[in-house]
Amino acid sequence: MTKYVFVTGGVVSGLGKGITASSLALLLKSRGYKVFMQKFDPYMNVDPGTMSPYQHGEVYVTADGSETDLDLGHYERFIDEELNYTSNITNGKVYASVIEKERRGDYLGATVQIIPHITNEIKHKVYEAGTTSNADIVITEIGGTIGDIESQTFIETLRQIQYELGRENTFFVHTTLIPYIFGSGELKTKPTQKSVIELRSMGISPDALVCRAPYHLEDSIKEKLSLFCTVPVKNVIEAIDVNNIYQIPLNFYEQKIDEIILKQFGLPIKKANLKTWQDLVHTVDHLEKEIEISLVGKYVELHDAYLSVSESLKHAGYKYKTKVNINWVDSETLENQNISLKEVFKNSNGIIVPGGFGYRGIEGKIKAIT
Repeated sequence: MTKYVFVTGGVVSGLGKGITASSLALLLKSRGYKVFMQKFDPYMNVDPGTMSPYQHGEVYVTADGSETDLDLGHYERFIDEELNYTSNITNGKVYASVIEKERRGDYLGATVQIIPHITNEIKHKVYEAGTTSNADIVITEIGGTIGDIESQTFIETLRQIQYELGRENTFFVHTTLIPYIFGSGELKTKPTQKSVIELRSMGISPDALVCRAPYHLEDSIKEKLSLFCTVPVKNVIEAIDVNNIYQIPLNFYEQKIDEIILKQFGLPIKKANLKTWQDLVHTVDHLEKEIEISLVGKYVELHDAYLSVSESLKHAGYKYKTKVNINWVDSETLENQNISLKEVFKNSNGIIVPGGFGYRGIEGKIKAIT
């Protein structure tokens, strides 16, 4: 039977739920388990394909042609598994499916409601990811933060899934913030306590906390979080800020979060093989050369709009122990006759011009290519 790990977030967004989920998947895969990943996004768009890059960054396209959230790029880079249409579920996709069924008469005249119809549709998509991937463990990241009205239906669905499958088949990881107050020189746990209280008010008690913090957590802080959040001390995992995100899975491994998950699932704790990953981290930390590549585009103000391109350049550099610095160039500025292209690209070892649609900035792209 497929096991399910759910990653929620509290206090503020941008804490690294996607990297946390990817790191857990990597560790579980390193122990010989087949993993699959999924992202819930609370917006009402069916997919991000029609959204401005300034709104949501790049659209990540999976091998089956599905237009998905950019976090799926992180997932694939970490676990080296192809994801598909079941990997990105939005509120819009769920509601569109339910309304289509209602119009066909699939509900036999019943009054269509959030519970059970919307929640059942979400459950179907969670279980579908498990059955179609034939994975041992599916890891699902819930977008947004606890308390967001848009994500409440997802949280209610997870409560139902935990009730249906039992704790031996589900595991909840809550990522949260431990802020540092410079005036008093203290790390503060109250935001995490409040976040967990809100999560528990929705019927879910986290099995582990992943605490984003600028410094290591003292034992006294972990013990306080354990007491107030009803989580074992060993299940309070610190996620301190790092310069190299590929170090994060190794930090989690040292804190044995993958073993904690497998014990709750009643699965054997096989020996982990992280040699390739450790080599990658060592390479990234010891790059010997630097080059500059100019990336010319229309949306360079938001670097996430070209995330897969920039990540590809960085990874290509790793192969040759080279740090690739990206010179972000707005293609529209190149259309100014007073701009010297020679000056713009004077330090560049190469130029890359990603494709795009529309007329804005096209002449600047052509000049860069020329």
